[in-house]
Amino acid sequence: MGERIRVLVAEDQDLLRTSLCELVSATPDMVLVGEARDGREAVDAVQRLRPDVVLMDIRMPVLGGLEATRRIFASSSTTRVLVLTTFDLDEYVYEALRIGATGFLLKNAGVPEILRAVRTVHRGDALLAPEVTRRVVAEFAARRTGPRERFEGLTAREREVVAAVVRGLSNEEVAAELLLSRATVKTYLSRLFDKLEVRDRTQLVILAYESGYTDTLRP
Repeated sequence: MGERIRVLVAEDQDLLRTSLCELVSATPDMVLVGEARDGREAVDAVQRLRPDVVLMDIRMPVLGGLEATRRIFASSSTTRVLVLTTFDLDEYVYEALRIGATGFLLKNAGVPEILRAVRTVHRGDALLAPEVTRRVVAEFAARRTGPRERFEGLTAREREVVAAVVRGLSNEEVAAELLLSRATVKTYLSRLFDKLEVRDRTQLVILAYESGYTDTLRP
């Protein structure tokens, strides 16, 4: 087994926090590095413990989950944030992803779905609950605030990679579709992140929709 995923659980509700901590602790490829009862504790814990993934409740006392997520990324942390909420409201999804969250999952998700989500965001792939994906994509498209000019210098192959990522394909699926190795796909993505000045795949997709660049992609 490779190195285990270091997880921090930030959840206001004691019962749910305990359940999530027990779930992570009982999962062979994960290790629980800490827990937090409010957003300020979460920010402090990330700075001290450097987890790979934070399970972040969006509504917490002292400091809300959105602001905690914003501060985590403002500190240049490499930690990825998976937002957990009972509210599938578009403004929460949109703002969480805009700030830098890699995933969004409803709290009523089953155990396999939660564990799969942790592994997905740890890999750097975006994760949205199926219930909200269609609406949040429509929201990105409607805002049209990003600069499309950032995409003008991309090569033909880089454009193909962007199109595949926008469609939600994983690195493995991009590699299979474009007949590339997974290592090559990772290299392309790293180059795209630098060129487009985005943090990760999620931010790339947001920029593509907000700028209207997705209008130029063939179906």
